[in-house]
Amino acid sequence: MASRDGGRVAALSHQLAQAHQELRRQISDIRKSLGRRRLSDDVLLTHCLSFCAALTSHHQGEDDGMFSRLLRERPDLAATVANLVEDHAMISSILSRVKELADRAAGSTDSALEAIGRELDGLAAIMESHFTYEERTISEALDATSSVPDWAGMVFRFDVT
Repeated sequence: MASRDGGRVAALSHQLAQAHQELRRQISDIRKSLGRRRLSDDVLLTHCLSFCAALTSHHQGEDDGMFSRLLRERPDLAATVANLVEDHAMISSILSRVKELADRAAGSTDSALEAIGRELDGLAAIMESHFTYEERTISEALDATSSVPDWAGMVFRFDVT
């Protein structure tokens, strides 16, 4: 949850950056573990599904709460928010493909792992671009928020496996 400083929410942009950093760490861990763990124990599937759920929850919190509030307070950010929502749709599509590949890869061949690796590499690159753009374009507006937002839990906190 956001901290308070004299009745004002402090450092929402910092909390957003921390959430993004945690998601970067999670995808990096999954990418590093490909091929080094036995797939028959469903470790890959479990980690992929956990990561996909965390990223999806983060983006749903942004789409359903954070962006709506930002647009009410800062209608000038409409084009930026539209770009971010578009990114979320693209990322969601890739996440669906990762889930599908992870499900099929359990106990499968090295080529299945390579396919997942390629998808994760692409996803990581898109996430990096998206996170950087988001932090650069909305940080000031986030920090101007005057109360603890109801969307903070979904955007800033998620379970980590």
